Amino acid sequence: MDHVKLVQDPIDITHIHQLLADEGCGASSVFVGTTRDNFQGKKVVSLAYEAYDNMALKEMKKICSDLRLKWPELKHIVIYHRLGTVPVCEASVVIATSSPHRSEALESVSFAIDQLKTRVPIWKKEIYEGDHISEWKENKESFRPKVSKCL
Repeated sequence: MDHVKLVQDPIDITHIHQLLADEGCGASSVFVGTTRDNFQGKKVVSLAYEAYDNMALKEMKKICSDLRLKWPELKHIVIYHRLGTVPVCEASVVIATSSPHRSEALESVSFAIDQLKTRVPIWKKEIYEGDHISEWKENKESFRPKVSKCL
């Protein structure tokens, strides 16, 4: 089963593990991307995410389909991405899979995060310490044209 969501509240990792549970699976792999407190010498206090919700969800579902084509033994796939403000040490994105064997679970999660960063219309703004300084960041993995944001 595929579980795809954009959420405003903190992501519950225990709930993710429950979604992955299956008697026929011997492996679960979970990637948790968290807000770190620094970027290129600047102190980061939080990240802010925005998305084109409908298109983002549609593309996240396509990623699940791609995973199932490449690794047909996958049982459960979870892709959750947080929107809004995400403080340091909190999860921005969780991608998880379960399968009978570890190689499919590990490889599929790595593939999925790379695909999410290149294909899904979610934008990130880093908020730095001091005088409310912030900067919209472009995914280096993305080949889409740069998007400008005015706030």
